[in-house]
Amino acid sequence: MNAAPQPPMRRPIAELPDALISQIAAGEVIERPASVVRELVDNALDAGATEIVVRLSGGGVRAIVVEDDGCGIPADELPLALRRHATSKIASLGELETVATMGFRGEALAAMASVADVSLISRCDGAAPARRLDAHSGELTPAARGCGTTVEVRELFFSTPARRKFLKTEATELAHAVEAVRRHALARCDVGFALWHDGRLLQQWRRAPLAQRLADVLGAEFQLNSCAVAVDLGGLRIEGRAGTPASARSRADQQYLYVNGRGVRDRLVAHGVRSAYEDVLHGARQPAYVLFIHVAPERVDVNVHPTKIEVRFRDGREVHQAVRKAVEAALAPSRAAADASAKGAASTPLPPVVASGGWSAPSTASGKGGWYGALQQQAALALPAASVVQVEEPRAPWRVEAARPVTEVESGETTWPLGRALGQIGGIYVLAENAHGLVIVDMHAAHERVVYERLKAGLGAARIEAQPLLIPATFLATEVEMATAEAHVATLAQLGLDVSALSPAVLAVRSQPAALTGADPVGLVRSMLAELAQFDASELVERAQHALLSAMACHGAVRAHRSLTLPEMNALLRDMERTERSDQCNHGRPTWRQITLRELDAMFWRGR
Repeated sequence: MNAAPQPPMRRPIAELPDALISQIAAGEVIERPASVVRELVDNALDAGATEIVVRLSGGGVRAIVVEDDGCGIPADELPLALRRHATSKIASLGELETVATMGFRGEALAAMASVADVSLISRCDGAAPARRLDAHSGELTPAARGCGTTVEVRELFFSTPARRKFLKTEATELAHAVEAVRRHALARCDVGFALWHDGRLLQQWRRAPLAQRLADVLGAEFQLNSCAVAVDLGGLRIEGRAGTPASARSRADQQYLYVNGRGVRDRLVAHGVRSAYEDVLHGARQPAYVLFIHVAPERVDVNVHPTKIEVRFRDGREVHQAVRKAVEAALAPSRAAADASAKGAASTPLPPVVASGGWSAPSTASGKGGWYGALQQQAALALPAASVVQVEEPRAPWRVEAARPVTEVESGETTWPLGRALGQIGGIYVLAENAHGLVIVDMHAAHERVVYERLKAGLGAARIEAQPLLIPATFLATEVEMATAEAHVATLAQLGLDVSALSPAVLAVRSQPAALTGADPVGLVRSMLAELAQFDASELVERAQHALLSAMACHGAVRAHRSLTLPEMNALLRDMERTERSDQCNHGRPTWRQITLRELDAMFWRGR
């Protein structure tokens, strides 16, 4: 038989040594060289620097040197700067609740000194000479430098070798350090940054207007393929740029969020941005954006995490909704709508396309809807598929309808952004000619967006029609789900869901949206309760309605192999020019492409 385990020997309670306390604290603040770079650049910005130079060696593991031209530190305060919880940023709880500086905790330099060899060189304006403080020995000696501060951090984690083993390769750590400087450079276009590695200049961003700084840091392509975001709600202001859906990326590596100039990560705001892209992004593509949120300091708590990269808003739902609306408004105009002539053109409406289930695409909505994610997938499965419209005559693999020569086009037609229709190809695409060359339109995707936006415009505050379930669907609910269901009975009913408690731990679903007959009611309810627990109810109702309208528009739009006349094709082009978000269908696929005359010339080697 195995012997019974012996109880551990009791150790007396004792205070930890100061050195160990500092090293434990350093584990929270200093994760890798990039953490050191971020903290030191924060301090330089708080000191009023206009030029900051970062010098790295060995990816930042062997050495990190940050030089600034800020106000400097008086010689008699240098030793205090390396002590834990010593700072010039705040002095009371009131100042902590309204802090506007990048740093305020007073522990970063002390944390660095506990795990690395640290020295400070600083000089205030009018003081001579500069003074150098060695953190290890405490020795203060004269040094040569102008007004400002230089912090040297060498051999990171030399005193904690186990931590050093967890660092990645030199190239990886360097990449993280470069990204830390890049994030600061995006937020402070009034400050010049230079980044060196092993004596080689890697990046330099000179002081410039915000538009130029964004182009310098993220590339001119981001500036060209993004829309300006600007909204001022008094106590809350949001500005920046949001990438177009067509320029979305496979990774979330160009998503920058700032609150009062501080680079942060916030799930609530990130969700607000993502929801603004819901019906214009394809699959798992990730949007690119740089957003600056300006809010009164007392309305946001920055003292949430030792690294200061997380914040907590006093009214998070207000910020979430404001960000979503701001990004949605920026993305709304399509390329065609932005170029549309002020005069416009009369549009011949497309005839309604009747689905096999009897539903047609009307010009106004009928007031049904659902929510994105699980609901949108359920809606697509539950709605009847539209039948393929048979043409009256056999079609060749491609056919172009006869069209008038360009010389016979009435005045003004050549200025239409999407041009005039030439014909169809493959029964799927509409070909058109505009001033730039050839336009190719996916007629189903384009009409789907047009119908969807019309449905949304006519929706109003209509309630989703409910279908009672013959046998209620029950499920074992968590405490949070029970509380959320009880608090949002009216909201769930507005979505066509009758949810009530059957027992203290069981919820019963007695109705579901009528348009989703055959869908999984329990899955829909759980999905909705999860979002209601975090986000604004009125916003979720709107998104839910739009999700089902999207599925309805998809099944009601003109189908492939439908033969359109030239007036119908031109009507579709004119509708696209007037419709918001018409560059993508409801699922994020592109609706049209432009092939310029220069590209056509290159295809046929003209001019060679």
